[in-house]
Amino acid sequence: MIYKTSWDTLTKIVTAGVTVLYTGIFLNIFINESDLSQGSTYVIGAILILSYGITYAFRPVDYRITADKLIIRRPLNEVVIQRSDIATVEAVESDRLRWSLRTFGVGGLFGYFGKFYNPKIGSMTWYATRRNNAVLIKTVKGKNIIVTPDEVAAFVGEFGIPDNVLS
Repeated sequence: MIYKTSWDTLTKIVTAGVTVLYTGIFLNIFINESDLSQGSTYVIGAILILSYGITYAFRPVDYRITADKLIIRRPLNEVVIQRSDIATVEAVESDRLRWSLRTFGVGGLFGYFGKFYNPKIGSMTWYATRRNNAVLIKTVKGKNIIVTPDEVAAFVGEFGIPDNVLS
């Protein structure tokens, strides 16, 4: 089954804002005559393109659940988690994720993904596009993974793990 991932309002605003900002900087540097050297101009242009492109490449596109694995699709590559490696799957209220700190990741541009920390949950890896509809996947090795499918109840129900909790 394929589960879509819609952007929340903040993701839409941040993505639009960064796109406009990067486009403005890029056009200003390359079209207008600037006091920067040609080398500096190319370095700034490369940094803008690379940061935007890399962020786009690692954004979650959707989640696919098969008989034996969970696949988190991204434009660059897929994250594959074997179902046998999943201990629990539970819906998480937004309040429980409040005060999560981004330790190495993206917080708004095309979504929320990377490494995060929360005092209630601990270290987590997020593959999210919104700040609500969160599902916490705990692996047998103790890893915490956050995903945000549009259909939370159906997503959680697909795993059929007795301890699953819909909060």
